[in-house]
Amino acid sequence: MRINRRDLLKTAGATTAALAMPGIIGRALAADKIQVGALYSQTGGLSVVEKLLSTAVELAVDEINAAGGVLGKQVEVVVEDGASDPKTFSEKARKLILKDKIPTVFGCHTSASRKAVLPVFERRNAMLYYQTHYEGFECSRNVLYTGAVPNQQLGNLVPWMVNTLGKKKVFIVGSNYVYPREMAKVTKKLLNDNGAEWVADEYLELGHSEWAAMVKKIKDSGCDAVLSNVVGDSIIAFYREFGNQGLSHDEIPICATVTSEIEIAAMGPEFAAGSYTSFPYFMSLDRPENKSFIENFRKKVNDPRIVTYHSLEAAYFQVFIWKQAVEQAGSLEVDAVREVLGGQSYNAPGGPVTIDGDNLHCALTPRIGQWQADGQSKIVDEYSENIKPLPYSAYGETADDLFCTPKGLLKEKL
Repeated sequence: MRINRRDLLKTAGATTAALAMPGIIGRALAADKIQVGALYSQTGGLSVVEKLLSTAVELAVDEINAAGGVLGKQVEVVVEDGASDPKTFSEKARKLILKDKIPTVFGCHTSASRKAVLPVFERRNAMLYYQTHYEGFECSRNVLYTGAVPNQQLGNLVPWMVNTLGKKKVFIVGSNYVYPREMAKVTKKLLNDNGAEWVADEYLELGHSEWAAMVKKIKDSGCDAVLSNVVGDSIIAFYREFGNQGLSHDEIPICATVTSEIEIAAMGPEFAAGSYTSFPYFMSLDRPENKSFIENFRKKVNDPRIVTYHSLEAAYFQVFIWKQAVEQAGSLEVDAVREVLGGQSYNAPGGPVTIDGDNLHCALTPRIGQWQADGQSKIVDEYSENIKPLPYSAYGETADDLFCTPKGLLKEKL
């Protein structure tokens, strides 16, 4: 059946009005179950990672249901497949919000998919819970961001590279899209502030697998460290070529913002041993909550070898943040839940986390892990407490001069 634009607009308008009416929420509360969406790629090139994120959401819901559910009702996860395609993500977001009338969605993994669905959530006043560390430069009251932003990964990593490792000449390398380029902006500022310099800022296309020429550039540059914002499968090719050309992490360490347990396992830990990554969460954290999370997740996927990592942990704990907010609000209505999201704290596998009321990002504990021969990390630096997320730190935002506020983005500050 074909639907013309006029019919679609009529349907969208009617649904928008319905979502704003208490009747929808009343019916949801009267139903036997509360439905939430999980919008992740189940097919396509990103599905290997995103299926795990979807499973983390389902694990959290299983545990919530076992403990009595939310507002006394069981929670049901409606999974939709973004198919590794931003356009499909947008279509599936509309399906969840407009057709299924589900205003709460956990999902997206890449900035491209998040950007694709954002207009849908903002126009329909629905809420996206987004778990991936990202480049910042976004301020929406319709997204809860539980992954790290640049000041929570680079604000600790760059000064530590300079002052603890003694590195003064840094080669910045990344995949060619928004995240690595925004992270490079923050890196350059921090290097300058700490009396060091960047000797190059180079990019290769997403998925690029031929790293010989780039690694030779690094080798010939005179750098004493590499700051890597390389993502995806390219990480594996990069680290392997780094070792194949005889470069040692003892002399020229790769210090990364993306490389996690999942990439280490894929490349072979011998290629990363001695290198570093900055993340708030590592699988190696010795906490009973983390051990339980790892055990339960492995049971859920029926794989005793599966690894956990930062985005996976955030996908899991953000479901509990939602539960707490709904129960405090006593409502599923988006405005009521958003009103109490700020200040919500939860004892996550990686430690206590808190939602910042100013920008709906997550206060997290910066950590630096050094990769070991067994594929796990040794924590070599850790803040004593969570730090405030600053999504516009690359543009001068500080804790005393916020750009992203409860009233929205103060554009005049950019």
